[in-house]
Amino acid sequence: MPEALKLLPVTVANPASALYRCIREVAEYADAEGWDRPPQMFALVPTLDLVAAEPSLQDELDDGSELTPVAQEPFPDDVTGEFALDEFLSTTSWPDSVIGCVLVQQILVLPPDAEEALDDAMLPVLTDRDAAGRAARDTAATHPDRRDARLFAGVLRDGTSLALLQVRPAADEEDPFGDIDLRTYPDLANDIVAALRNTLEQDPE
Repeated sequence: MPEALKLLPVTVANPASALYRCIREVAEYADAEGWDRPPQMFALVPTLDLVAAEPSLQDELDDGSELTPVAQEPFPDDVTGEFALDEFLSTTSWPDSVIGCVLVQQILVLPPDAEEALDDAMLPVLTDRDAAGRAARDTAATHPDRRDARLFAGVLRDGTSLALLQVRPAADEEDPFGDIDLRTYPDLANDIVAALRNTLEQDPE
């Protein structure tokens, strides 16, 4: 993917469709990179501006897409866990030319019946946010029914947002030629979406 360019902002005619297409493109990129990767951000920039600035990119960009995701450097190794990620995002900002952003990170997901195990783990340390988070992560990491998943969360400056989940297929479920299965759920990644929206509201340094 091309490097981010500082360009004038534009109005997106169909924000929801543009954001979905960008997340699909990021999902394809992440899938090609493989699992067990650090979190990574993508700046969303106007496709027409990219082509105008770099005509040679025309054949590489998604035809008809209003926005193009531009891969940023993967997060530093010490940005692991929910609270480290929150702190990192709180110091992130974008130039006005960036219309939105997408974050991809690998997480653990549990079946609905595992909620009681999480509650039992967190109850003794609820007054300590960091300890409660560690207890929840440790419980999730050792649960026999845990599954790896990729979480894709994206926002645009106009407030449009979308979060999608890709569950890692088991060995007997893998299909190298199959379509990437992206799912969403009510209130999926609300905190992450809010943190990403905040990165767009902060003044660039």
